[in-house]
Amino acid sequence: MEEKKFDRNSIIGFVLIFLILLGIMYVNKPAGEIQGKDKKEQSEKQVNQDVVAAKPAITDTIKNDSLQTEKLKATLGSFAYAATLPSAKAVTNTIENDLVKLTFSNKGGYIVDAEMKNFEAFKKGSGQLVKIIKENNANLNIELKTQGNLVLNTKDLYFEPNVSKEGDNQVLTMRLKAGPEQFLEYRYVLKPGEYMLDFSVRTQGLSKVLQTSKPLPMEWNMKTYRNEKSVSYENRYSDLVYEYEGGKDNDLGQSSKTEVAKEVTYVAFKQHFFTSILLTDTPFTTAELKTENLVHDVEKDTIFTKAYKATLPLAFKGGEVNYNMNWYYGPADYKILDKYEKNLDEVIPLGWGIFGWINRWIFIPVYGFLSQFMAHGIAIIVFTILVRLAMSPVTYKSYLSQAKMKVLRPEINELNEKFKKDPMKKQQETMKLYSKAGVNPMAGCLPAVMQIPVFYALFQFFPSAIELRQKNFLWAEDLSSFDAVLSWKQHIPVISSFYGNHVSLFPILAAIAIFFYMKMTTGDQQMSAPQQEGMPDMSKIMKMMIYISPLMMMIFFNNNASGLSLYYFVSNTITIGIMLVIKNYIINDEKIHARIQENKTKEKPKSKFQQKIADMMEQAQEQQKEKKATLEEKKANRKR
Repeated sequence: MEEKKFDRNSIIGFVLIFLILLGIMYVNKPAGEIQGKDKKEQSEKQVNQDVVAAKPAITDTIKNDSLQTEKLKATLGSFAYAATLPSAKAVTNTIENDLVKLTFSNKGGYIVDAEMKNFEAFKKGSGQLVKIIKENNANLNIELKTQGNLVLNTKDLYFEPNVSKEGDNQVLTMRLKAGPEQFLEYRYVLKPGEYMLDFSVRTQGLSKVLQTSKPLPMEWNMKTYRNEKSVSYENRYSDLVYEYEGGKDNDLGQSSKTEVAKEVTYVAFKQHFFTSILLTDTPFTTAELKTENLVHDVEKDTIFTKAYKATLPLAFKGGEVNYNMNWYYGPADYKILDKYEKNLDEVIPLGWGIFGWINRWIFIPVYGFLSQFMAHGIAIIVFTILVRLAMSPVTYKSYLSQAKMKVLRPEINELNEKFKKDPMKKQQETMKLYSKAGVNPMAGCLPAVMQIPVFYALFQFFPSAIELRQKNFLWAEDLSSFDAVLSWKQHIPVISSFYGNHVSLFPILAAIAIFFYMKMTTGDQQMSAPQQEGMPDMSKIMKMMIYISPLMMMIFFNNNASGLSLYYFVSNTITIGIMLVIKNYIINDEKIHARIQENKTKEKPKSKFQQKIADMMEQAQEQQKEKKATLEEKKANRKR
């Protein structure tokens, strides 16, 4: 076999390939190093450029901050300090207990949300809690005038908040700072189980910042949200109430109005069943109070009821302000407000004088006792029975007087016929008959007059009783509002304005009861009351009133509290029953007639008042005779 050998050409080829590979490796290595070096130089160059660019940016920021600070000082003066703090932003803080939840804003330092935890809005089961304050419907503002003649409003400035606890009490301090130790402070303290909030306003170190020659005007504004079923009914009982000059109380009424009062100790922005009250230990020297009615059309004005405004001066003492106050956000409940012993019960419209006295000392305690043991509808019925039983002696006297007058009517008619040409003599003889028979014609009126305070007190009591709010009875879902059994959305001219867009059943039942009551009493009054010469025929008027009075009540009470209508329905039904018992089982017309005839035979001494009336009538009769004689003499002289 022939041995295989490498030739010269093959060896030269391998050498050349090796050299080419070495050349490629050499060429590629310097290129990579150069490229890496270029990238490093480029990166270092970019960093240097960024540093150079950053230096002007930092300088510009410092310049801008300085400019911004100067602008703040130009517009806010020393209070520019507050605008530079971390708290200068729209943040809220909350304090709450088992009754109320209060939310405060850094901006303005005041309450922006006040929620009642145990009360629902509009109707039971609505799922919406009552909020006295929400969605910017209220604010607190103090106008600050600086030494540099700047006018600032605290509602536009940011306070620094601090939440802490003092025992079980929650404390929120809000400070509007003009420096580390210079500030205007609001301090709020909420105690467990209380609607009343401690509130104080004070300044520290601001005597050289603010103008102190005049008091600081503090302004409290609120637009009250509707929380009840009927906006018109709620609006009727919404009012601004205040106490002034050491205990006097007043309200601005239903219409838009402005008043100025002195030495004001509290101001209440009252809704129907809820109220906001600002109280002060140091009376405000002069307060300007304003209310505006916001319900002009019940079809359109359905969100707010009233707009309130109170401007209250905060006086400087020693160059600083220091006022200790309280703020109440809660139900307009007589029992709760009365326990504070600061005359806050006057916020509840229970009536003045004897009417308020009856409510405070009789009706509120009695009804409060009954409602502890039974449902409110049943409590109203039992309460009505007790009131009618208490008034039954008055009803008896009234009916007895009518019975006596009815027995005397034939004799009175005889006197009317006998002396129809001599009115004075007829009146004189009629009075003699009353005196001999022992009958007082005013006895029938006096019992009716005595019932007026009770009637008016009850008319004030039921609409003010928060206990009835959202309490149901039979078909009535809410005894503090109307009990509609039929309703419609379409606005009917005149009818919707006066009657409403619904039909309430309890007012209809009350109107029917009043109709039958008046039917019974009016017939006896017509028989007992003699027709007076020259006077309108009262019998015709009373016949008209039998139909007019129930109709008016049905219209008026259609939008009122169903609890009030329930009371009048039960009351008139019971009164009809009492009168039937008196008429059929207690009073006997024959016995009354016999007693009157017996009284005629007895000589009764006249009282001084009766004697004076008799003398005056005789004197008037003599004067009438003399006048008549003079006229006849003049006529005779003319004929001659």
